[in-house]
Amino acid sequence: MPGNQSATVAIIGGGFGGIAAAVKLLKAGIGDFTVFERSPGPGGTWWDNRYPGCEVDIPSHAYSFSFAPRDWPRTHATQPELRDYAESVIDQYGLRDRFRFGVGVESVTWDEAAGSYLVRTSDGEERPYRFVISAVGLLSVPRYPDWPGLDEFEGVSFHTSRWDEEADLTGKRVAIVGTGSTAVQIVPAIAPDAGRLQVFQREPGWVEPKGERAFTPAERARFRRFPALRRLYRLMLFFRSGRRFKAYDLGGRDQGRMRELCLRYIAGAIHDPVVRDAVTPSYPWGCKRPIYASGFYPALNRDNVELVPQAIKEVTPKGVVDARGVEHEADVLILSTGFQPTRFLSQFTLTGRHGTDIQDFWGDRPRAFLGATVPGFPNFFILYGPNTNGGFSIIAQLERQAEVAVRAIRKVLRTGATLVDTRPAALERHVRWLDSQLDKHASAMNSGCNNYYHSSSGANVTQWPRTHFVYYLLCRTLPRSALIYR
Repeated sequence: MPGNQSATVAIIGGGFGGIAAAVKLLKAGIGDFTVFERSPGPGGTWWDNRYPGCEVDIPSHAYSFSFAPRDWPRTHATQPELRDYAESVIDQYGLRDRFRFGVGVESVTWDEAAGSYLVRTSDGEERPYRFVISAVGLLSVPRYPDWPGLDEFEGVSFHTSRWDEEADLTGKRVAIVGTGSTAVQIVPAIAPDAGRLQVFQREPGWVEPKGERAFTPAERARFRRFPALRRLYRLMLFFRSGRRFKAYDLGGRDQGRMRELCLRYIAGAIHDPVVRDAVTPSYPWGCKRPIYASGFYPALNRDNVELVPQAIKEVTPKGVVDARGVEHEADVLILSTGFQPTRFLSQFTLTGRHGTDIQDFWGDRPRAFLGATVPGFPNFFILYGPNTNGGFSIIAQLERQAEVAVRAIRKVLRTGATLVDTRPAALERHVRWLDSQLDKHASAMNSGCNNYYHSSSGANVTQWPRTHFVYYLLCRTLPRSALIYR
């Protein structure tokens, strides 16, 4: 773009959030936007994560855009299917020329005089944009443990989100550290190949049977022939998820119902009573992310699989040492140690009005109105921001956040305003309401588990406490009084 003329919108991230924002902008008649994606292709986490067994744990008809239905072959989509879905949506809406793959964003700086952001990208360019939408995701920065000796390990070692596709596990002694949502997919996928597979568990999680299966040809035919039936099925999935949210309240009957469901699953799926005891949590259901897995418990029954219910203390050149001081030799060390979800927007620097850095504004408590806007950072929107994780399908949550951003952008352009900002009082009210809801939540700090939800302040900064329907209603109503146009 010649001179200092400002493009309209920069979208940071080409995962499902970035795609949602692009489509919503296009549908609103705003075509001047660019999507920056550091990876070679679209999909975000579904591009980066390529480990064996990788698939979504939310039903595929719910884990997809409302504006792009698909003839899903299975109840739960696999990683290749989701990556292909991202590609197909981009092509369906003719967006490919708006994407700049292999280009990340390094800094976003507000220029008060120009009423725009200066966006610096990894290819050395600096360009102004009136609006910026961040869609960098929540689970994109791997968390590497600080175990002594990790760098001295002589075998093959890698994080699950950076899977080493050259690593041959056949007949090898494999140690995988972690039993969260990723590990429970990997273990049954690699167990048949590994010579010995040791699964290190710091703390058990509540696991539910996933119930994944292929749709029958008749089911798929009905969905194709009757789009209304497909929409009804999608609504039913969201409706059913509402009852699960009641179980997050510690004082409710549904809390006990979910615990019993999981306990029955443990009793029926695992043969060894010692292993059954080891995988049974002592904390409430929902204290940490519930896990859906049909293959994990049966894999623990295999002769070549051993559950080690211990944390790792250190790494030696030949293996790992658990909390008891016992060394376990290994050829391959797989780190299923999660991500850094409370470090919002850490992939680039963001400077708002008066030279304020977003991390300085947040301190030890990331917070945003509806997870999407922050006072003092005008014309800037966050998808998958603080306290938006959950609500059943994150794809639906992302659509709502994209709609908040696009409605605000369209109003600025329509009215001739220069910027849209957030009232500080609106953010304060929102945070107080979140805290009041989360205080009754099973994930509260005093519930007795280790989860990834809390920042150093002790506040839960990742989770949405209620259903997606509640989030939808708030996104449709609250911005009218919370946002300021100048």
